[in-house]
Amino acid sequence: MIVVTGATGQLGRLVVDGLRAKGANVVAGARDKNADLGVEVRELDYDRPETIGPALAGADQVLLISGNEPGKRVPQHTAVVDAAKLAGVRHLVYTSAPLADTTPLVLAPEHKATEEAIRASGLPFTFLRNGWYHENYLDTIRQGADTGEIVGAAGGGRVASAARQDFADAAVAVLTGTGHENAVYELTGDTAWTFPELAAEIGDVAGRPVAYRDLPAAEFRQFLIDQGTPAEVAGFVAALEQNIADGTLAHTPGDLRTLIGRPTTPIADTIKAVLAA
Repeated sequence: MIVVTGATGQLGRLVVDGLRAKGANVVAGARDKNADLGVEVRELDYDRPETIGPALAGADQVLLISGNEPGKRVPQHTAVVDAAKLAGVRHLVYTSAPLADTTPLVLAPEHKATEEAIRASGLPFTFLRNGWYHENYLDTIRQGADTGEIVGAAGGGRVASAARQDFADAAVAVLTGTGHENAVYELTGDTAWTFPELAAEIGDVAGRPVAYRDLPAAEFRQFLIDQGTPAEVAGFVAALEQNIADGTLAHTPGDLRTLIGRPTTPIADTIKAVLAA
């Protein structure tokens, strides 16, 4: 039996659907035990450790999808790791961050700490170090098509993003395959693009010129605040843009393509889908 945590999230739903399509025995762990996912749903709340053990009862494998609240991930994830060990889980799969143990990426420390906790547990593991999703840029795509401009602070930095479905398919491949124990996969798209290239692609699909306006990180932070973004969030986003400028998301090792057995989804496909909606 496979338990997928965070199963009502955007990635979790895709993984559950993929496992169902493979005929796997899958149970969804979610805060809302009444969620309609087409499989058994057990209450699993990262912030309520008492729900985690019962949710993992009988599990052979667990997909731990990382929490979405910065600053809370380590205790949340550790609670799942501890429960998985008590439940006798034979394989723990975790969605981590790119190059989590060596990168200066601003969101990496919590993922690094989680990986360390998993290694210390002695559980056989697989780390799926998910890179950036195309879907991170849905608003950017719409903004570019609507205004003829996208704004950032990434300079000429490249982003090797892929579609969320690609990452879900990789998780399904690992959970239904063999030989993945104690493996670390760096999952990125096949092609790393720059923001000027993204703007040009948006323009091609939208049928109008779209330009990329690059700002210093501090000015970009203020730009976001002026657009209504909370100051703390704006600072975090600006730091991520600086990470991109420094090349932290540009690597294309090919692990994702290998796991899913096909090329990753081009960002042009996502642009077309967004602008056609």
